[in-house]
Amino acid sequence: MIPLSLGEIARATGGRVQPADAEATVVHAAVVTDSREVVEGSLYVARQGEHADGHDYVSAAAAAGAVAALTDREMEELPCVVVPEVGDAFAALGREVVERCRADGGLRIVGITGSSGKTSTKDLLAQVLAEHGRTLAPQASYNSEVGVPLTVCRLSSDTEYLVAEMGASGVGHIDYLTRIAPPDVGVVLNVGSAHLSEFGSREAIAHTKAELVRALDTDGLAVLNADDAIVAAMAQQTAAPVVLVGIGPDADVRATDIVLSSRGQASFAVHLPGEDPVNVQLRLHGEHHVGNALAVATVAHHWGVSPADIAERLGAAVPASRWRMEVTERADGVTIVNDAYNANPESMRAALRALAAMRSGRRAIAVVGEMRELGADSVSEHERVGRFAAELGVDQLVAVGPGAAPAAEAFTAQRGGPGLAIDEVDQAARVLEEMLGQGEVVLLKSSRDSGLRFLGETLAAGGVVS
Repeated sequence: MIPLSLGEIARATGGRVQPADAEATVVHAAVVTDSREVVEGSLYVARQGEHADGHDYVSAAAAAGAVAALTDREMEELPCVVVPEVGDAFAALGREVVERCRADGGLRIVGITGSSGKTSTKDLLAQVLAEHGRTLAPQASYNSEVGVPLTVCRLSSDTEYLVAEMGASGVGHIDYLTRIAPPDVGVVLNVGSAHLSEFGSREAIAHTKAELVRALDTDGLAVLNADDAIVAAMAQQTAAPVVLVGIGPDADVRATDIVLSSRGQASFAVHLPGEDPVNVQLRLHGEHHVGNALAVATVAHHWGVSPADIAERLGAAVPASRWRMEVTERADGVTIVNDAYNANPESMRAALRALAAMRSGRRAIAVVGEMRELGADSVSEHERVGRFAAELGVDQLVAVGPGAAPAAEAFTAQRGGPGLAIDEVDQAARVLEEMLGQGEVVLLKSSRDSGLRFLGETLAAGGVVS
């Protein structure tokens, strides 16, 4: 956080300092929304959450060393910047920090969105840019109206690159985020079925994802997935120059000669405009990371990183966020692939392809949980997952939770067995430990709230992450 006085924060947010004689108090440490994360010198943002009112924790924030709070009412425990609405004020504070850092040091911002792959791509790009200049990226999946201002409030005056992940569960959400962190470059990875129940259609999802490229100026850059027709069509919605990335013939930045190792790690050649091809060997698991890497290469090249350095840094990059194709080798030879932070039909198929690539003659088991927020398409999409796993030659499919059961039923119908539906995660843990044998590879894939990421941790306990 760049140091700001309460008076400066009040002017940026349209608030007032209470008591008035605290205007000179300076926030010089982290801005937080969780009182447990307060450090000496923090500003505590007292948000009204779904399950708790942040104002109830102002005392805890004060005890932990916060120097002030952002509130919608006067509080006795701490000096406050009192605003009409805390969420909007927090966004305004984030924008103020961005503008000051841009004025001080020429900060450049890339926004990344898509139905899947945002966090992995953000992590990849941050690792590639970090050797080129001071880089800030969100922790985990901080991609919401809370996560983005939390991230930008971590900027310092010497930050050169901000990698902003931008998610949405409704129309207008990404537009809101681009007003906090106006992007110089916008990356749209794909348009899938995530949050279909909220949006109503893929067209509505696409319209929202395109809010990112509509926010770009004429001197910006839109990086679009050439292999997703809906994304490629967003080229008509931006004033910025467009670079298409993919493996198809229409891509400006292409991958060729893609080969997957026995561990599901991709090697390929990257073709950047006006440059000789460079070879990349990813340490990440799954062919779907090829497209993510192409987007990263395009942004880095745009900002002056050489093709050779891009290839080297992509090859050195490791998973930086939990539960995304997290591979653990157990002592008994069982490989656990924990990819259970998020799931939609498209990412589920990508994970199953990775499982098929990693089996290398071993028995492959897919453990799938419910894909949430699919609305009326939920049953049919889970059935498609089951059939797809069978077509790939997966040996066993275990569906955990009632919502995922259609996947097991479809798998059994396609293969003639052995699909298994289990209601509870605890029961699944017992069944799987009895089922697993030496050398097998097991994928766990579900939406976050289905709980399989913790089942994956249980199964992987004692193994070595690779």
